[in-house]
This record gives sequence, structure tokens and C-alpha cells, in this order.
Amino acid sequence: MSTRVSVTGARKPRDRLVIIALSGGVDSAVAAWRLLEEGWQVQGLHMTNWEDDEAYCTAAEDLRAARRVADQLGIPLHLVNFSSAYRARVFQAFLDEYAAGRTPNPDVLCNREIKFGECLSHARRLGAEFLATGHYARVLRDDRGVRLALATDQDKDQTYFLHAVPQAALAHALFPLGDLSKAEVRALAREIGLANWDRPDSTGICFIGERPFQEFLGTHLAARPGPIEDEHGTVLGEHRGLMFYTIGQRGGLGLGGRAGASEAPWYVAAKRLVDNTLVVVQGAGHPWLFRAGLVADTLHWIGAPPKTSGHAVDLPLQARIRHRQGLQSVSVTLEAGGTRARVAFAEPQRGVAPGQYVVFYDGDDCLGGGVIRESLTCVPTADSLQATLTC
Repeated sequence: MSTRVSVTGARKPRDRLVIIALSGGVDSAVAAWRLLEEGWQVQGLHMTNWEDDEAYCTAAEDLRAARRVADQLGIPLHLVNFSSAYRARVFQAFLDEYAAGRTPNPDVLCNREIKFGECLSHARRLGAEFLATGHYARVLRDDRGVRLALATDQDKDQTYFLHAVPQAALAHALFPLGDLSKAEVRALAREIGLANWDRPDSTGICFIGERPFQEFLGTHLAARPGPIEDEHGTVLGEHRGLMFYTIGQRGGLGLGGRAGASEAPWYVAAKRLVDNTLVVVQGAGHPWLFRAGLVADTLHWIGAPPKTSGHAVDLPLQARIRHRQGLQSVSVTLEAGGTRARVAFAEPQRGVAPGQYVVFYDGDDCLGGGVIRESLTCVPTADSLQATLTC
């Protein structure tokens, strides 16, 4: 039987301190209110992790919003600055991946290194037993240990971004919104009179905000323009730099129509690093956009690694390769002493992008995941130029 520590009333929280990470958004505000309603001692903590480019960064506005929420709820608000740690442990890795031609996801590292690394440690120093956030996910505690589980609202579920958080950190995590939908959260915020009930959700890079991405990335990395080719090797134009494109991307290629070609949209099929070439194809159903599998490394399992027969994982697992993607049936083989996984999809998948993460599930349980290093086996075609792709 589960004895989940949350706002479900499973355990009486009287006289127990929780630090809530108050971002200034509606999710963390409602999470704080739910904790107070259940009887927790609650204090807020607002993080600053990026200090440059005030024209795009919303740090000052976020702080004002967090202060209004704390004042409305009558809770203290601690201010902390983790900018140095963020740059060293999240942003530098972000740049390194782009420089290597891959497409990273900084939100995963941000959760592991900052929110449930630096921030959790700070909360514990303040005397808190738990750190709560406005994530849409659930933490379950039972005889199988501490587990990360899908949120009730599948469309908002954020376990993809949380899969790399260590189990020891999850043991001190509370996700008060895990059983609510986004619509219910906004309705609650409006009902209780929170000033930020209709504040838009944050978008863009974790803690850096929404800004012209190519311009921003170009200030940190030198771009290397090169040719754009179709599947036949015909040069169609010039790209600005492989780092600006993602596998499966539609649009933003500057191609428009081409004489004698159909009007179907162009998609990025591959980034050929050896000669700095961007390979594009037309049509969402083009075979070159699909992959039968992938190889992932830097594996992290929240609990014990899954049992295997030989090297093949016994469980029929599901996986996703991007946030909000539906769960896909996969078979998994562990290699290199369990540090690498070879994943085969039951159905070919579009947009398998090296640098992103594959995250594994057993039903509602998020088991962990790893970094996608390469995609495997393009769906076969008769075209011999298939071999020119880095599949």
C-alpha cells in the first residue's frame, strides 16, 4: 500500500517545514496554497539563476510576482542566487552539446543540478524536511521505495524533465499539483484570489526566458554556415550553422518553393557533421524522418536498474523521446556494463534527435532515462544515398 507524502492527507504534516520554490507563476503559487491548506509550515524560496540580458530575462518581474504571492499567503520568502552554479553545471553543458552538433534539453539538467541540487540543499539548511515545486508529477513512497510517477494531467506531465533527479533527492520532494489539471489549477488560483491567476506560463530556455534563439546562441558559439542538400545530394541553399537546427524541424530553412519540386514542406532529416551539411526532405511522411531505434548513454535509473535476461530488459517498457509525446512501446538492451542502452521502437519514430533524452516508463512509473547519442536504422528505401545519412 502506498504511503505517499503529498497534499492528499496520507500523513499529518503538523509542525513540519516545507520550502516551496516560488517562481512567480500560478503553478507554484497554488502548490504553496495547497500545502498551507493541509497544515504544513510553509516558507517560500525564489531563485535567481540568470542575470544578463534584462530586455529578455523576466527575473525582476518574476521576483515581484513571487513577493505578491508570498504576501497574499502570509509566508516568508527567501531569496537565493544560483547563477554561478547554473552557468557552470547547466549552461556550459548546453553550449557544449550545441557545439558538438547535438540538441540538448537544459530543463533536465536544471532540475537535477539546480532545483533538486542547489535549491534542495539550501532548503535543507533552512531546516525544511521537504522541497515542494509546481511540477506536474507525483512522488510515491511504498515498500518498493521512492518512485516518480506520471501526473494525473497527462498533457502537463513533467516527468520527462524530472527523470534524472536522484532518488535520494526525490525522497525530499513534494509535488502538490500531481493530481490536478492545469485548468483546475487556474480555477483554484482565481477562486482564492491569487493576483497571478492568469499570468501566462513561462516559455523558452529554463531560467533564461523566451528570446530570439538563433541570435542568443550566436552570441555564445561561432556559427559555421554550410550547404543544405536533399536526399539526392542536390544543393538547395545554405544553412546558418548546424547548431541552429533540430532533427525533424519544419520551417525556418529559408528554402521556400523549388522549381520542379512539390510544394510539400521541408523537414530536417539529418545533420551530417563530417562535411557540415544539413540534409532535408519534403513531406511529413518521408521515410528518412523515421528511425527504428536509438542508442542512449549516461543512463540514470531512479530505483534499481531493470532486471535483464542476458542483456535484454525483461519488462515490456514504454518510452518517450520528447516532452508530451505519447508513450511508445520499446524493447531495451543494456550494453557496456549497463551504462548504455540500445532501444528498439515497436513503431518507427519521427524526430529522434541526438542530445535529447529517452525516458523509460513501466505503466505510470517513470524509471529513468539517458541521453540520445545516435539514431538507428532509417526506415529502408530503395535509394542508395540512404547510406549518406548519419542514422
